[in-house]
This record gives sequence, C-alpha cells and structure tokens, in this order.
Amino acid sequence: MNRVPRSDHLADRERARRARITWSLIAEPSDAVALLARDRLGPGTALDLAREAGPDELLAALDGDVPAQTADPGAGTPRARAVRALERWRGRLGGIDLDAVLEDAARRRLRILVPGDAEWPQVLDDLQESAPHCLWVQGPGRLEQLTGPRTAALVGSRASTPYGEDVAGSLAAAFADSGGTVVSGGAYGIDAAAHRGALAARDGATLAVLAGGLDRLYPRGNTPLLERIRENHLLVSEAPIGTSPTRWRFLARNRLIAALSRAVVVVEAAWRSGALSTARLADELSRPVGAVPGPVTSAASAGCHRLVRERGAVLITEPAELLDLLPGGPAAGEGSFAAQDELDLLTPSDRRVLDAVPPRSGLSPARLADEVGFTEREVGAALARLELLGLVERSAQRVRRTARGS
Repeated sequence: MNRVPRSDHLADRERARRARITWSLIAEPSDAVALLARDRLGPGTALDLAREAGPDELLAALDGDVPAQTADPGAGTPRARAVRALERWRGRLGGIDLDAVLEDAARRRLRILVPGDAEWPQVLDDLQESAPHCLWVQGPGRLEQLTGPRTAALVGSRASTPYGEDVAGSLAAAFADSGGTVVSGGAYGIDAAAHRGALAARDGATLAVLAGGLDRLYPRGNTPLLERIRENHLLVSEAPIGTSPTRWRFLARNRLIAALSRAVVVVEAAWRSGALSTARLADELSRPVGAVPGPVTSAASAGCHRLVRERGAVLITEPAELLDLLPGGPAAGEGSFAAQDELDLLTPSDRRVLDAVPPRSGLSPARLADEVGFTEREVGAALARLELLGLVERSAQRVRRTARGS
C-alpha cells in the first residue's frame, strides 16, 4: 500500500492552514461563495482559483452553483455572481502579507485554529458549509474543553433592564458553579451580565465570541470585562486582527455562539432583538432553546414571550431548568433556586401514604391502610419506598415520620 510521506502530509496541512487563514482575511464570514468553494474544492485549490481564475473557470469548478449574496444586489446570474466574488477577493488579496499577519498574531499571543487542530471544537462541524475558515482565540482556556457537554449560551438585548441583568447574572453564576461554561457575545446588557456572573463563580468558565478582531475589543465600555475574560478564560473570533465589528459581522457571529453551545437561553429580548437570531440559528442546529419570562407589560421581554409562544422555547425560571436543557440534564438537585427534594419525586400514592403518617406520633400499617383506603400490601410497598428515601421509620410495628419527611 502506498503511503504519503510524513513530510508531504505536514506540508499539505501547512498549506491548507495558510489557505484558510488567507480566506479569513479576504472573505467575510457570510460570503457563501467563498465557503462553498472552500468546501467543494479544498481551501488551497479554492484560493488558487481566487488568485488566478476567470469567472467561467470558477463557475465550472462549482458546477454552476454560485450562491447569491443577500447584500450584493448587482449580481444577478451565476456568472455575474462569480465575477463579483473574484472582485471581492482580489480587492483584498493584493494588500495581504500573510507572514506579517502571523507574526503580529504571535506577538499578541493569539492562537489561530483550523479544523484538525487539537483545540478545534468538533461542535462546529454542525455548521457544515458555513463553518468558519479558522478561529482566532486569545486566553489560557482551551476551546475544545470549554465547549463540552456543559456549555450554554446566555444572550439577550443590549438595552436590558435591572431585572434581566439580575436573572442573567444569577443563572450564569449558578451554571458556572456547577462546572459549566457560559457563552455570550461580550456586548452591553445581558451579555455583560452573563459574563460577570460566570466570572464571579468559584468554578466554571466563560467564553466571549466577538464580531471583530481581538485587537479591537468592542464595545469599548466593556474593555475591562473582556480583558478579565481574556486573562482567565478565552476570547474567540472568526474575524482576523484589524477587523472592525459591523452589523453583518454581528449577525454572522451569532451562528458561532449557537454552534459552540449545547443550549441557548434568551434572558431578555425585545420583539425584534438580534438575540432572537441566535435562538433561531440554535434551533436550526438542533440545539435546545430556552427563554426567561418577564413581566407581560415589559417590551424588553416581548421577544422571549414570542419564542415561547411561536417557537416552542422552554420556559427557564431557575438554573435547574437550564441544566435540564443540556445532554444528560442536571445532577440531582443541583443549581436550583427552589431545591428539588425527595417529596417532589413521590408518586401520588406514596405521597398519600406519607401524608397519612402523623408528624408527631406513629400508626400501624393496618391503621394507615384504613386511613388511605389502600390494601395493607399496597401500604407496605409504599412504606418500603418511603423508608428507603429516609422519609419514614418503623419501630415496634408502628410507622412515624423522620425529620426529613416532616
């Protein structure tokens, strides 16, 4: 069997890495033609076409399938779209010195991740063709570890209320204390409250996914917060250094927040909040979506109520309900504002027997059977279960409640 020499394999990987980084420099995250060309042809071959091919060659290489760009009204036919794509890419290719970019990234202690790297999170495979070309990350956290089964996004409006910020902070702190990772976008309002809550927890971590380059922390008012996340956990962006955040980059960024998380909870959002797009993208990726209710008179929560009513989002009122969204659910009783105990888990018949046991004296099983209208055998089975839970105890043929069952 012929084997590719190890040195050739490493060289191919390095070429693919450099091609992916170059794509991140010349194509917007939402550039569907670039993403399709990269996936169909491979990053290196697609980049060669971007440098040298004519529109007909690109059209042929993609079998005539050149997606339309929502923000490119001038490209009507597939060939016209191919022309426009080549113009976009070549307009940026001429000004790129990739080695200088890599040196700048290393100087800033940025890591650049591509598929196949140990730190690359496998959950991004769910994005398929829209997966990022690469990720730029900064901080001591390991991305593949921070995006495990206990990872949840808490998102919401920038124009938040004290109620929304309090809930976001409390949910984030409890979730992080349970060992979870809180993902959000580093923005004002709910995002910032979620990050702060996670940072205040003893355990867990928080991950900020930004829309611009990591050398331009945005919004500026959150710079101290983002610096704390960078020092203790991790900042992530698909935008290279030197990139300013823009509206379309924020919208593209939302798919990363959804994909990197195992569940998304919208804490507070107005009717047309951008956080609703994160929820929609999460739903498309088969991620569970939750929404925190607010006052019915509050416009700031209208988007959350809309998610519950129109898209079937799970109502979230406490940390245990957030944990329930995740694979495997919570460990028993953890993270709850109103802690669940054994009494909440009893069957109606067991609860009826327990209610019949006096709180300060005892009864015989036969007397209990008369009291509740069950057979002695049925009462005996219920008492055995209640005794195992530590809710009752038997002594001299009499049954009494324990302190736990009172």
